[in-house]
Amino acid sequence: MKSHRLARVAEVVREVAAEAILFELKDPRVKNVTVTRAEVSGDLQHAKVFVSVMGSEKDQKLTLHGLQSAAGFVQAKLAKRLTTRYVPHVTFVLDEGVKKSLEIARLIREEQARRGEVAGEPAVPDNDEVADSGGADPAGPPGPTEQPD
Repeated sequence: MKSHRLARVAEVVREVAAEAILFELKDPRVKNVTVTRAEVSGDLQHAKVFVSVMGSEKDQKLTLHGLQSAAGFVQAKLAKRLTTRYVPHVTFVLDEGVKKSLEIARLIREEQARRGEVAGEPAVPDNDEVADSGGADPAGPPGPTEQPD
């Protein structure tokens, strides 16, 4: 199957799942959910919907369980939107990418704070770094001195 068609179907799956979760799903277990992406198999029989859930691990498991219960509802919405022979079987998968990127950002901020960096400004060089640069004055060599006429 052509890859651009798979990409279009995956985008439709993502849109329909996001709309259904955000506006139509009434399950109290499903909250703080962001649909990040969708992947569709080559034969359009299966679709993985990747979601990011904010909250504790317990909240994430509870939300994922609620989403799996609502998979049939999302498939019914998908059947109305798609004009394919088969409606993909939808499964929800927890996307760890957002969580990992937040953790990396936190580690970078901690390292910058440890070095004394302010956001957007480089850290003050250590004494070793100044010695390695040859001891040159960062302002440059002294300019000509003015002498009175």
